[in-house]
Amino acid sequence: MCGRFAITLPNDAMAQLFSAAPANDLPDVPNYNVCPTTQIHTVRGGDSGRRLVSMRWGFLPHWYKATDDGPLLINARAETIATKPAFREACRQRRCLIPVTGFYEWTKDEDGVRWPWYIRAEGPLAFAGVWQSWKAEGETIDSCAIVTTGANRNMSAIHHRMPVIVGHEDWSLWLGEAGHGAAALMTSAPEDLLSYYQVDRAVNSNRASGPELIDPLDSK
Repeated sequence: MCGRFAITLPNDAMAQLFSAAPANDLPDVPNYNVCPTTQIHTVRGGDSGRRLVSMRWGFLPHWYKATDDGPLLINARAETIATKPAFREACRQRRCLIPVTGFYEWTKDEDGVRWPWYIRAEGPLAFAGVWQSWKAEGETIDSCAIVTTGANRNMSAIHHRMPVIVGHEDWSLWLGEAGHGAAALMTSAPEDLLSYYQVDRAVNSNRASGPELIDPLDSK
């Protein structure tokens, strides 16, 4: 599961990092509390090269008559993505990368209180994603989902799932630029890639914003 994340890279830095031409309608950055159904940064390939574009976080299957016509599909499980009707075509033909600075997961204490954790690496991360264009009543929306897999040992201390993180050397393979074999990338991250710490419960609100959301709780 991945339900919130942060992105702090400027748009031009993201475009340079991924060697992608930026669109004109990219979301504002920094954003320390990126929530489902909002527009997020994605990188996708194409005949004319990579593009850094905005997409709705929440994959819309072609049979949805409206954006709320079924479950909110913010994640796609690596174990079933190739067979699920919503994702099977996208996982073969429409894969993307989702740049993030870090992401959040939650644990519950003995009283049932949800405590957030911020998970990060030494540098920017690229989540594996799938996307498609959804059309209904004259409207076209590009939408996407984050691919998830079972957590590695390090991450399993706070959650049993984690996003699929694509290393720089494999970006071309995931985007379909380097032939076949992308399925082999849908595994948990190396044990030493990520670190995490507890943060303030303010981020539990999808209206919260500001860099203090990713400050370690024990530093306050």
